[in-house]
Amino acid sequence: MKRMGKAWLAAVMVCLALVAAACSQDEETATGKKEDTVNLTIGSWRTEDTEGYKKVIEAFEKKNPDIHVEFKPSKNTEYNTILNTALKSGEGPDIIHLRPYAPGIALADGGYLEPLDDISGLDIFTEEALAASKGSDGKQYGVPINMSTTQVFYNKKIFKELKLEEPKTWDEFIEVNEKLKDGGYIPLALGTKEGWLLSLTHGIFGPAVYGGTEFVEKVQKGEKNFTSKEFVQSIKVMDDLKKYFPDNYEGVGMEDMRTMFFTEQAAMFPLGSWEIEVVRGMNPDLDFGYFPMPQQNGGEPAITAWVDGSYAVNANSKHKEAAKKFVEFMATEEFGKLFTNEFKMISAIPGVTSEDELVNSLGKAITENSTPYMMVIDFAEGNPTTKATFETELQGMYLGDQTPEEVAKKVQESAKSWYKPFQ
Repeated sequence: MKRMGKAWLAAVMVCLALVAAACSQDEETATGKKEDTVNLTIGSWRTEDTEGYKKVIEAFEKKNPDIHVEFKPSKNTEYNTILNTALKSGEGPDIIHLRPYAPGIALADGGYLEPLDDISGLDIFTEEALAASKGSDGKQYGVPINMSTTQVFYNKKIFKELKLEEPKTWDEFIEVNEKLKDGGYIPLALGTKEGWLLSLTHGIFGPAVYGGTEFVEKVQKGEKNFTSKEFVQSIKVMDDLKKYFPDNYEGVGMEDMRTMFFTEQAAMFPLGSWEIEVVRGMNPDLDFGYFPMPQQNGGEPAITAWVDGSYAVNANSKHKEAAKKFVEFMATEEFGKLFTNEFKMISAIPGVTSEDELVNSLGKAITENSTPYMMVIDFAEGNPTTKATFETELQGMYLGDQTPEEVAKKVQESAKSWYKPFQ
């Protein structure tokens, strides 16, 4: 009997062990995580990318089964505040989506980011792309993810209906606007409610007036500034174009502009390349293309381009090595192809092409003839930043509170307070 009791007890113990193992396995299956798995979080302002990152993360985790990654974005208007507050308290996501140029570099200079010079793959990028997240100490703190462009998108059906073609000169562009207006369409889906849209739009129309890269280079050296006649003229052009904006444009914001374009009330939509997939999601049947702005002086039209985001590693992360593995993955051609096809954006990795013809065409335009987005690349510093000052003053101009000359003067005063070539 004692022997049977011991055998029974042993059998019970084995059963309990099997049940515990099964439960553990069920729990692992349900959560997708093992107890020894490293868990990483990615912070970003792009909530709209959540579904796309599931495929990116899946590809990474397939090669790194001991690392679990979660994409946890915040609302774009709240991201900076949430991130900065967390970083100052020694917390924050393991992997950080950096705003381009000055804001991201400020985090590096503040000691919040881990240097990435020891990861492989950085040599695949151009020096211009790496500059968007290179610290003042010369170390690399971010892996460039995507290039963005600004251009004028246009509705092909409306253009065909009114027998219009892509404008090749500035006069043709004005003529297109006039014919669209006469045809009962809103020529330009553009409003002034949100300041950032105005500096972005100036990034489209401004270079066509002040001469693009040549003028920017002179500004960088201090040979030209914001009160130079070329730049003042570019602001006047922005003011003149308001006759082609929607009625009550002062209250028109981003969502209104998108709606006007995808519902075909407006024929042209001057905005960034990231809007391609957004607009298609709203109206999959919309047939639209783009054109770069023709130069007023008859020069070659150029696309405004810049690095629109990089990924960095939080210096206070408890899993820095695992986080570095993930950003290292972002410096591979595999990631570049996955990124551009999932998000319909232009990869920062040279030579990566997209399955999307429109995205590919813009990527080609960057390599052939592009001009820098001066306000983002060079003038996103100051308190408030010169970029923000420009946006606020442009809003004031559209409200009739000041002239283009007054806008230029205030922008120059802002830049002169910190920009060494102007001092």
